[in-house]
Amino acid sequence: MGLNLEKTTEKTADKIALDRELFDKEALEYHQKGRPGKIEVVSTKECNTEKALSLAYSPGVAAPCKEIAKNPEKVYDYTSKGNLVAVISDGTAVLGLGNIGPLASKPVMEGKGILFKTFAGIDVFDIEVKSSSPAEFIAAVRTLEPTFGGINLEDIKAPECFEIEETLKKEMNIPVFHDDQHGTAIVSGAALLNACHIIGKKLSDIKLVINGAGAASISCAKIFISLGVRVENVLMCDSNGVIYKGRKNGMNKYKELFANSTEKRTLTEALNGADVFIGLSVAGAVTGEMLKLMAKDPIIFAMANPDPEITPAAARAARPDAIIATGRSDYPNQVNNVLGFPSIFRGALDTRSTQINEEMKLAAVHALANLARKNVTDDVSASYGGQKFKFGRDYLIPKPFDTRVLLWVAPAVAKAAMDSKVATKPITDWNKYHDQLEAIQGPRKVFIRSAVNRVHQNAERIGHLPKIVFAEGASSKILKAIRQCVDENLCEPIVLGYPERILEKAKLHEIDMAGIKIITPAYHEKFAAYAQELCNRRQRKGINIKEAERLMNDPSYFASMMIDQGDADGMINGATTNYSEAVKPILHTIGLAKGAVPAGLNIILADDKILFFADTTVNFDPTAEQLAQIALQTAQVAEYFGQKPRVAMLSFSNFSGAPGTPNKMKKAAELAKKLRPDLNVDGDMQADTAVSSEIQSRIFPFTSLGGEANILLFPNLESANISYKLLQQVGKVEVLGPFLLGVRRAANVLQRTTTVDTIFSSVVLTALEAQFIHDWRNKKIEPS
Repeated sequence: MGLNLEKTTEKTADKIALDRELFDKEALEYHQKGRPGKIEVVSTKECNTEKALSLAYSPGVAAPCKEIAKNPEKVYDYTSKGNLVAVISDGTAVLGLGNIGPLASKPVMEGKGILFKTFAGIDVFDIEVKSSSPAEFIAAVRTLEPTFGGINLEDIKAPECFEIEETLKKEMNIPVFHDDQHGTAIVSGAALLNACHIIGKKLSDIKLVINGAGAASISCAKIFISLGVRVENVLMCDSNGVIYKGRKNGMNKYKELFANSTEKRTLTEALNGADVFIGLSVAGAVTGEMLKLMAKDPIIFAMANPDPEITPAAARAARPDAIIATGRSDYPNQVNNVLGFPSIFRGALDTRSTQINEEMKLAAVHALANLARKNVTDDVSASYGGQKFKFGRDYLIPKPFDTRVLLWVAPAVAKAAMDSKVATKPITDWNKYHDQLEAIQGPRKVFIRSAVNRVHQNAERIGHLPKIVFAEGASSKILKAIRQCVDENLCEPIVLGYPERILEKAKLHEIDMAGIKIITPAYHEKFAAYAQELCNRRQRKGINIKEAERLMNDPSYFASMMIDQGDADGMINGATTNYSEAVKPILHTIGLAKGAVPAGLNIILADDKILFFADTTVNFDPTAEQLAQIALQTAQVAEYFGQKPRVAMLSFSNFSGAPGTPNKMKKAAELAKKLRPDLNVDGDMQADTAVSSEIQSRIFPFTSLGGEANILLFPNLESANISYKLLQQVGKVEVLGPFLLGVRRAANVLQRTTTVDTIFSSVVLTALEAQFIHDWRNKKIEPS
């Protein structure tokens, strides 16, 4: 639970204080529970045997040491330097708390490390430096260059922070970045670009007022000018009023850069006729009356934390035409630095850049601004309680949990580093780099991306993409997933339904329908032939021609017949239909492959392994014969994804063959082996034995499994269904599916709780399965 204060205009000061007190208590408990703090160091290599210990440390560690001594660049091959950033502070300007010292700043620096890891996969050591001068701080940081791939300076007061960063950038050959300055500038720069785009104002024409003259304010002014704002149109204010030419009080060389010739002396006077207010100062610095002096469609970025210069409610009451942003997550348009620094460092580290320069910062600004103009995916909405986001006055910049931020910003920064000649390791394959970035975001991304690449390779060999039919054309989730499929060049989609309804739904959700074919079953040229074919097959099961025509008006039946008759290669349904009802048309038309057993398959993705669970949805108590066939079908799917199948028949005992379940699973293993002698399959066995090669080699060296199982066959539907759903909720895994096995053609049924992401994953599997069937029918491969 986060701090979610209501608008301050609607809440008493006592209530606000109580809310904050309760939230502070919750935060203290969060940091204290279990192991104190928020971070730990985890080994990336196995170190649980004497041999592994000798490799990790003495004597084995000497080998990489000698290689690095001969060639310093080898440090990136043998150590974590290339993915390691130091978050360093002296604690002189911590959040809104001021100079609380380095020790008290440590929780913030640990938190910063978590953000680096969560949003960009970057490892961090937080370092809190006790120093008495900028020179002492600089000396301490400068010595750390051999350890780190980059330096993130944090919570250092102005103007010392300018001297510290400038000096370290000159003296160090790795990126040095003061996020309090540049992170805020980059994200607010993207917001400013989009705000001006929405109201139709050019940056070169706007008059801009900045309240606050600290590190972030100076950096914002610089980046706004780089984006096109004219320096003579910028008025900066501090606690002494407007910074103007000739002012002596409270000035320094950094403020002097923005001293303009003006008669205005107060913030109120500065705001008169201004187009933009940038607040990086204190709560309550601006009133509604002051905002009424601003120009039409004012842009108000009140970014003081924890409370803005003016609340959005008060600003909106005074200026209903305003575009408003704050630094708070409980208001729209949060200017959050996490949109910047993780992806910026990612791009810098991946190109081994010697610095983060202005070109790289501007590339990040434009990448964020451009991403915000794209349709927001459903998984982003799901991360924010189902809120819908659309580019406009209340959505200027992406949300922090939009996983596309990394995929847009890091490549843009990397390219800018290369173009500006600060990259020492240029990226040569941008598609591969995109895949590497996706891999950071979890095993599902890796798995699906590898499958997408396999579909593309197969399509190039076969000569065309598979045609996939979608029976539920009026579902917005389906349409969004289809758009993604088209953009990924994954398939030729065919959507069933009434065009006017589908196009209306697409328009409502701003889905581009270019390249997407729509078919209305009743008007299709093959409608009568399909109905007659269904009648011929099921006339002895009570289906006459009239009933067949009625059923053929059902998109699920029509899609199934399209697949059966070879007019499409695969189909998807079930997003809006009960699972058993969605399966029925497939079984009544396409039917099962010869000797096949219908079954449900779920794919379990952990960080270090892929597991296939069956049967999770169809057979209540499968026989040994059915389990053997399901094992073969699942093995085939594993091979679609380039996995060598190892099948474990699970039970409550290890190799006992006792009456009941153990005997059934033992028999199933024997039958599977007989049907496919090359298959690694064994059972009965317990689940821990199946997935642990250590248990197998130590206690059951006779097993024919040949290593850790990746296919787990459960004795009944209860155990399989419970297992995958339990893992889905409490395990550190991602679960795909269920997918339908045993059907003669590529057809898969979704669950009604499906998301756009899971629909896309199902299409990938369906496309891959369709290509496999195409090859088999053309005798390019042998069936399993």
